[in-house]
Amino acid sequence: MIERARRLLRLRHYSRRTEEAYLGWIRRFLTHHGARHPAAMGEAEINAFLGKLAERGVSASTQNQALQALLFLYREVLEAPPGRLSRVVRAKRPVRLPVVLTRAEVRFVLRHLRGTNRLLAALLYGSGQRLLEGLRLRVKDVDFGANQIVVRSGKGMKDRVTMLPQMLRRPL
Repeated sequence: MIERARRLLRLRHYSRRTEEAYLGWIRRFLTHHGARHPAAMGEAEINAFLGKLAERGVSASTQNQALQALLFLYREVLEAPPGRLSRVVRAKRPVRLPVVLTRAEVRFVLRHLRGTNRLLAALLYGSGQRLLEGLRLRVKDVDFGANQIVVRSGKGMKDRVTMLPQMLRRPL
C-alpha cells in the first residue's frame, strides 16, 4: 500500500519532500492503530490520530499536513471516502508577526560568510528566492542582459521571474 501511495504521488507530480512527508504520516497513522489496514478504519480512527497530534502540541500546519496525507490515502490510494471529519480536535494557529531581519542584521550576517555560502545568501536575500530555488539555479536561468533570474519549478511547481541584484553580477 505504501508503494502504491508512492507511485500515485509521483504520477501526480507531487514534490519529493511532499512524498516523504505524506508517506511518513501514513506510516505513523498505521503504526498508531496497530498496523490495521486503513480500509478497516475510518472517521473515528482518523479523528483519534489527529486528536492525539493536537494533544501532543503539534502546530496547526503539522496537523493539517497529516490530515492531507490521510485524505490522499483514502481518496487516491484506497479510492474510498474517509467519512466526515467534522469532530477533529484541531490545533490552534498561533498569532505571529513575521520575523524579518533589518538591513543592518543582513549586512552583519553576510559580512561573516565567505565564498559560495556568501554568494548564495546574498542571492537569496537580493532576489527573494527560497533556499531550494537558489540551490537549483542553473547558468541558463540567469539573464545578465535583462538583469533577471528565471526561477523554474518554484513553489507550486510554477516558474517565475525575479530580479538579478546588480551587486551580484560580477561574482556570478
